[in-house]
Amino acid sequence: MTIASIAATDIASTDIASTDIAAKGALGIGLLVAGLAVVALLIGAFVLGARIRRREPPPPRPEEQPRPPEDGPVQEVREHREPNEVPRSDHRLTPHEMPGHGNIPSRPSPSQERPRWSEGGSGSFGSGGPGRH
Repeated sequence: MTIASIAATDIASTDIASTDIAAKGALGIGLLVAGLAVVALLIGAFVLGARIRRREPPPPRPEEQPRPPEDGPVQEVREHREPNEVPRSDHRLTPHEMPGHGNIPSRPSPSQERPRWSEGGSGSFGSGGPGRH
């Protein structure tokens, strides 16, 4: 090996090492820039949220809260209701031809007694018992 070839090899290895160091430095700088960008986005989101929150009306004060009616809270009403019958006609009715445009209301049943199943039955199918024979 000649001195020139050793010098050329030494210079080539120095170039590779410096390129490797430069690549690591660029990667570090790139990660730092990406981290700063993420932090800037988070700060911007926080500032924007605070600005939007300032424009919202404040929460209601205790005197502005809803109050129950004077006669007390609304009580549950239990009643047995029956649907109104569909009017009979010779042709098929479309919803807009029906009373209430297809939203047929119900009415109170003459008997307010709750429908019950027969004695000895469970009131459901597949209960496992022998049932009523």
